Amino acid sequence: MRSDDLPLTGVTILDFTRVLAGPYCTRLLCDLGARVVKIERPGEGDDMRRGYLQLEPGRADQSTYFTRVNAGKESVAVDLARAEGRAIVRDLARVADVAVENFMPGVVARLGCDYETLRAVKPDIIYCSISGFGQTGPWRSRPAFAHIINAISGLMHLEQGDEPAPRASNLQAADVLAATHATTAIMGALIRRSRTGRGAYLDVSMLEALIAADSVAYAAVLNGGEEYGNPRPGMVVAPVGGRFVATQFVGAPQLWTRLLAAMGRPELDRDPRFDTSEKRRTNWPELRRIVEAWLATFPTAEAALEALAAARIPCAPVLRPAEVIAEPHLAARGFFPTVPHPARGAVRVTASPFHVDGEPLGPRAPAAYRVGEHTRAVLGGLLDYPAARIDELCRSGVIEAPLVQEFPASS
Repeated sequence: MRSDDLPLTGVTILDFTRVLAGPYCTRLLCDLGARVVKIERPGEGDDMRRGYLQLEPGRADQSTYFTRVNAGKESVAVDLARAEGRAIVRDLARVADVAVENFMPGVVARLGCDYETLRAVKPDIIYCSISGFGQTGPWRSRPAFAHIINAISGLMHLEQGDEPAPRASNLQAADVLAATHATTAIMGALIRRSRTGRGAYLDVSMLEALIAADSVAYAAVLNGGEEYGNPRPGMVVAPVGGRFVATQFVGAPQLWTRLLAAMGRPELDRDPRFDTSEKRRTNWPELRRIVEAWLATFPTAEAALEALAAARIPCAPVLRPAEVIAEPHLAARGFFPTVPHPARGAVRVTASPFHVDGEPLGPRAPAAYRVGEHTRAVLGGLLDYPAARIDELCRSGVIEAPLVQEFPASS
């Protein structure tokens, strides 16, 4: 898709984020056409540059994690502890439409890039703060990662089910959901600004984003009902032929009837333990054993999946990531594009999870190879700083601006 056809072409984002929630938000905005100027600390840069898996031997700042969520952005390295660095940020704010940060509440004020400071130089700026617990309330200053939010949200308890203890989840849902909610709020604020000329201050909470993702439990408990966690009635993950099969017969009223027909057990609909949806929920352990015993009669997972699909019952094999990547479906959707990398030649990343006008959206440029890789281009091009001033800022350590020719050639 041409840049001119992307929804956010012409929008400039000033990105103070690091790790996941903030960078994933700005990556989505970047894929939609926005110009994202990522402010990094000189030297170290984003924390996740040092994550797993490193792309280049001998370097510790080239993780696949960083590359995936920061592809397409421009890296500008500025020391925000210096007054001259904070002045550069104010200059960038004057030409930006949106600023996004995900520090703990209070940190951006100390760094001189908080909403009030930037609004003073750009009154209609849209400023989004993403944090673990929000900018207000007794928990506002608590440190937060997805694991911590999962525990304190009640979702870890609900997921425990009949396991002996709660456990960590591999899914970084709190970060990604906060990022997508922030993206939605930013786009809504851009629409309002186009109508009224007003900027906005947006406060996005990882905790609230995760709680909002629950389907049944909170709606019930808020109104006097019981907790509704694992094991979820009507949802089965069963071993079949050395693999695992997932199936579900709740969520639509006809699925129960279809399951009984597929199992050849129509009498279960008259069984006093299962003749209403409420009884099936209450007596789920017994019903689950019946369904799992039926699935165990199939010689292979493929045979079970074929029977379930023929009965129009939702089902899927439990796949490993490498199997998912190999599936033709996601290749057809263009979900694993490549971006250039100076040392590796190309790196595979994920696309944004939506298509626009029938086309997938992915990065239009790689992630920055070096911290501050785009400092010269942004300060010289976007702010019209003279080359001599940029050189002086480099010599004084206020900015970091490695020369492009220092990069190794692409393989």
